[in-house]
Amino acid sequence: MNPTNSSTVTQVSEEALQKAEEFIEAEEGAANRLKGWLAILVTLAALAMSVFHLYTAYAIVPTQTLRPLHVSMVLALCFIVFPLSARFRHRVMWWDWLAVVLSVAIVVYLIRGGDDFTDRNTSPETWDIVFGMALIGLILEAMRRTNGWVMPLVTSLFIAYALMGPWLPAPWTHKGYELGRLVGVMYMTLEGIYGVAVDVSSSLIILFTIFGAFLQYSGAGKFYIDFSFSAMGGKPTGAGRTVVLASFLLGGPSGSGVATTVTLGSVAYPMLSKVGYEKNAAGGLLSAGGLGAIISPPVLGAAAFLIAEFLKISYLDVLLMAVIPTILFYLALFLMVEIDARKYGMGNTTFDKVDSVWNLTKRYGFHFLSLVSIVVFMMLGFSPVMSVFWATIVSFFTSFLHRDCALISYDFFRGRGSWRDIVGSPLVKALEAGSLGVLNVAATCAGAGIIVGVVTLTGLGLKFSTIVIDYAAGSLLLTAIYTSLVVWVVGLAVPVTASYIICAVIAAPALTKLGVPDFAAHMFIFYYAVLSEVSPPTALSPFAAAAITGGDPYKTTLQCWKYTMPAFLLPFMFVLAPEGQGLLLMGSTKALATANWLSIAEVFATAAVGIAALAAGFQGWALKRTTLLERWMFIIAGFALVYPGWVADILGFGLVTVALVLQLLRKQAQPPLTT
Repeated sequence: MNPTNSSTVTQVSEEALQKAEEFIEAEEGAANRLKGWLAILVTLAALAMSVFHLYTAYAIVPTQTLRPLHVSMVLALCFIVFPLSARFRHRVMWWDWLAVVLSVAIVVYLIRGGDDFTDRNTSPETWDIVFGMALIGLILEAMRRTNGWVMPLVTSLFIAYALMGPWLPAPWTHKGYELGRLVGVMYMTLEGIYGVAVDVSSSLIILFTIFGAFLQYSGAGKFYIDFSFSAMGGKPTGAGRTVVLASFLLGGPSGSGVATTVTLGSVAYPMLSKVGYEKNAAGGLLSAGGLGAIISPPVLGAAAFLIAEFLKISYLDVLLMAVIPTILFYLALFLMVEIDARKYGMGNTTFDKVDSVWNLTKRYGFHFLSLVSIVVFMMLGFSPVMSVFWATIVSFFTSFLHRDCALISYDFFRGRGSWRDIVGSPLVKALEAGSLGVLNVAATCAGAGIIVGVVTLTGLGLKFSTIVIDYAAGSLLLTAIYTSLVVWVVGLAVPVTASYIICAVIAAPALTKLGVPDFAAHMFIFYYAVLSEVSPPTALSPFAAAAITGGDPYKTTLQCWKYTMPAFLLPFMFVLAPEGQGLLLMGSTKALATANWLSIAEVFATAAVGIAALAAGFQGWALKRTTLLERWMFIIAGFALVYPGWVADILGFGLVTVALVLQLLRKQAQPPLTT
């Protein structure tokens, strides 16, 4: 990489941004761009859906009503917004309307059936089976339209497993279930489609999506980027630091790796190019930062809400568990960009700040209140649902602290506006975006409910965990390795949320059987599910970054792995030994009250040094360029420090010390690397 002293900054082309948007569509579905009365209909339907869910956050709506209504709304919008295929894009066909009517009819039939409908789930009537099969078919098609073929195929295989149990080879065999019994569980109870995943989607995920849309349309995203540029600008490592800080601030409210990568990349890539980042390295850093969006409080990704529901703990406990791993993830990125600056000689280039930190904070600093308010409300004892509800209200009212951010025009309140000021206001756009933004995740959650229902019905989770433990010969280390590989392989094909749900029910029992606490096992699976964002063939974040930078998608993916690998070895620390659970702050606020803080500080320091060693080893640069011996010493030290135990710690600290001493004793100067 050669630093460029030119005063011109490479601009991100419209073509590159369009290609990047295609990767967002790959994750969120290729939506129709409708006009006229169809566009108005979609807006009204999305508004109604957002207002309804905001109402349910404050009022009491029975679970047996809320979940089916949520799925019905999601399906109806999916069939209007997402086409059958590219050939029919930007129009709504007769079969789409048929699917919409059927989505509504299914929920009307369910709600009108009342308690009698639920009570006969073990012996469903003919129409129960017809509507239940129709619902399963609609969910499979909605998933295909929003997420591609893989998730419907995986779900269909689970359905086939439930139906064909007696004909399967051991140890997968089971007694098998008739179609009526399967439909009864999936459609007529809260154990299948309307189970945990849809519960979280209908009560939490959609509210956080609406909250994120409020922040976006009030200008919070632009402020976070400008704030990061200003805080980190003017230094050799400023470009890389800006990406790291901005990705954290943007990722918190968005919870989407691809969206964060594209939003940040379109602004930050010219700066990275100017200071000397090669295309693939720049894309790797951008996608690594975007990946942090999924594991960063206060929102994390959709899977984090599912963790709370599966473990029956508060969402505040999940946020607490994510704090130290998030700090260590961004520590790894900061170390990487610091090494980049020295490794590639980026000291000769500076760039202008957008504005001073003080001026930006003085004018737009109220945007931080919305993020902080979620945690404050939770600490005051509010439920996660009420916390995000009131945080959304805070975001709405604080938007009026600056004219440019107001979600409704000032003129409307002064009597100089009209109803058109409301119709075209950022508030309406935010409410619409909130519902449309949840469709792909909600469809996935409905499909995942089918998978969870099959696993529960057939006992597949216990079978799978027994097989994994047998292969690992009872070794916790091997079981953890096999589990991480299973999660990673599943994540190659399906999104993070689906990957976590599937593996939480089939793989987590393998770890818990060997004494790993539930919270540690689920966080372990969550972190490896996140790897699907940077693993081909579904490496959407690096591919989107490569579209912006013009780099090679697979080389960009490898660069992203380089930046993130140190932090993703951390999950082994909190499953292999009790001390490592200190990285999760003992799993809950109650446990934290009696925690051994000295032990937590010790494991944090060990993890930090291990990450630094791995960063130096993977980059081939510490105080100066490493020799082959020094590089392997750092890598071995990093792995040793990740593995719990005093013998491994002594080995790790010893190797780090020796490698640093060797670097200090080697006096000859080495020039920065060039490409």
